[in-house]
Amino acid sequence: MMRKIGLLGAGRIGQVHAKTISAHAGSTLFAVSDVVAENAKTLAAQYGASAMSSDDILAHPEIDAVLIATSTDTHSDLIEAASAAGKAVLCEKPVDLSLERARACLANTQESGQPIMIGFNRRFDPNFRAMKTALENGDIGRAELVNITSFDPAPPPVSYIKVSGGLFRDMMIHDFDMATFMMGAAPVEISAVGSSIVDPEIGAAGDVDTAVATLRYDDGRIAVIKNSRRAVYGYDQRVEVLGSGGLLQAQNMLENTVVKSTADGVSSAKPTYFFLERYMQAYAAEWSAFIAALENGTGMPATLEDGVLALAMAEAATRSQKAGRPVRLDEV
Repeated sequence: MMRKIGLLGAGRIGQVHAKTISAHAGSTLFAVSDVVAENAKTLAAQYGASAMSSDDILAHPEIDAVLIATSTDTHSDLIEAASAAGKAVLCEKPVDLSLERARACLANTQESGQPIMIGFNRRFDPNFRAMKTALENGDIGRAELVNITSFDPAPPPVSYIKVSGGLFRDMMIHDFDMATFMMGAAPVEISAVGSSIVDPEIGAAGDVDTAVATLRYDDGRIAVIKNSRRAVYGYDQRVEVLGSGGLLQAQNMLENTVVKSTADGVSSAKPTYFFLERYMQAYAAEWSAFIAALENGTGMPATLEDGVLALAMAEAATRSQKAGRPVRLDEV
């Protein structure tokens, strides 16, 4: 079955999704909307789609599913509206900047029964997926300590920081979900520290740009997440899992695999520079998983519940960093 897809949002991430939707044998990009109408027209024209308003996309009887790639403050409203309109939904993370609103969205969409997936694309990265498969197969026994490194090459504009919801909700939320993905459970407590040492303007805007969170599980297991808005050598994305029977490591994707060895030393290429290069395979695999779930009638591999959980973890980390104490997940 060829699924007709409505894309809400024609910005940078919307353009990535337009490509993956159109490249998949089971979907076609039918319509595009954006708050800037000209952007919707330009993107739609590239793929032979129509430019419409979001309301018209949601009301269109031929559209089977929508992909929401709009600003975060619109996500919950659009998830609810699309679900009520009988559309399957894939929505970019996070569900909302407000945990209360995200929980309301979860409650408000349960009656419709429509499939909803949250775009935690890193679950679908081939390396992280292989690591998860190895864990499920018992290759290193039971996961006991997870270490996640996620460093951006350079900070975003302060104008973005001011509306992002903060590092824990905007950036580390991917890593909170990855910890849940690898551990197979939610933590009971989070301790977080953060500083603004990359750009003082980020601190002036009330956010941090360098942070570490420690997650404690009810059985004593631990996950550690490290974030920085600046890694001058490239996009640093690594995951390490220590288990009862061994160690799993997913290393960085490099610009090339050439290693030069001379009398002066050994050198290799830098990590790929940013998420578009690093995670394009993951975005394509994410979309394939969404379509497969629709076709097979199976549960979504990254659910709205997963999105709410990751946001709750971000909220706990934010409170911990500000209060200077561990925060239990049941406090938020």
